[in-house]
Amino acid sequence: MKNLKQQKQAAVFWILRIMTWLVVGILFWILGFLLVKGMGVLSWEFITTAPKNEMTSGGIFPAIVGTLCLVTGSMLVAFPIGVMSGIYLNEYARNGWTVRFIRIMTNNLSSIPSIVFGLFGMALFVNTLGFGDSILAGSLTLGLLVLPIVIRTTEESLKAIPDTFRNGSRALGASQLQTIYKVVLPIAFPNIMTGLILSIGRVSGETAPILFTVAAYFLPKLPTSIFDQVMALPYHLYVLATSGTDLEAARPMAYGTALVLILIVLLMNIIAGIIRSLTSKDYVK
Repeated sequence: MKNLKQQKQAAVFWILRIMTWLVVGILFWILGFLLVKGMGVLSWEFITTAPKNEMTSGGIFPAIVGTLCLVTGSMLVAFPIGVMSGIYLNEYARNGWTVRFIRIMTNNLSSIPSIVFGLFGMALFVNTLGFGDSILAGSLTLGLLVLPIVIRTTEESLKAIPDTFRNGSRALGASQLQTIYKVVLPIAFPNIMTGLILSIGRVSGETAPILFTVAAYFLPKLPTSIFDQVMALPYHLYVLATSGTDLEAARPMAYGTALVLILIVLLMNIIAGIIRSLTSKDYVK
C-alpha cells in the first residue's frame, strides 16, 4: 500500500513538473520568436527616435514615453485606492452582507472585458467630464481596470497576517490605525507588491481601453500635459500589424515593438520584485 501511494505521488509530481516545464517552454518559445524577428530592427535609433516614412522606418520613442505615462498614471490611481479599499474591507468593515456584496462586485469587475472599460472611460472621462482623449482619461480608465486586482491582493495579504500581531500591538497601547500603519502594512507590503506587479503587466499590454480614451494613430511628439494624446506601444503594435500603409515594410518594426514592450514589462516587474525583496528583508531584520 505504501509503495502504491509513493508511486501515485511520484506520478503526480512528474505530471506537475511536465506542465511547469511546458509553460516555461512556451514562454521561452515566444521570447525566442520575438528575439529572432525583432532583433534586426532593435537599435538605439529605433528606441530614441519617432516613426517616419508612414511608420515604415524610424523608431518608437513617443510610444515608449506614452506607455510609461499611462502605466505611471494608472498606478497612481489604482494603487492608493486599491490598498486603502483592501485595508477597509479587512481591518474595519464588519463581515456582513455589505462586505460580501462588495467582494462579489469586485470579483465581477475583474472579469469584465477590457473593451467595456474602454467604452465606459470614453463615456465618463472623455465625454461627460470633458477630459477628451488624454493621458488623464486613459490613466483613470486603466486604473479602474486593474483596481480589483489591487483590492483583492491587498485584502488577501492582510488576511494572511495572524491576529496575534494585531492583538500584541493593541495590548501595548497602540490604536487600530497605528497597528495597521506600523505593524500590519509593513508585514503585508511584500505581498501587496504582487498586485502592483500584476497590474503593471496588464496595463502595459492593454489596447482596447486606450483605443477609446487616449491613443493616437500617429503622433510623433512627446506630451506636454496630462490632457494630451499619446502614442502607446500596444496600440502602435496593432496599427503596424493591421492598419499600416505598407504592412510588409512595417512588419519588422512590429516585431521590434513587441520585443520592446515585453522588455519594458520585464524591467518593471524586476524593479517591483527588487522593491518587494528589499522590504521583505527589512522586515526580517
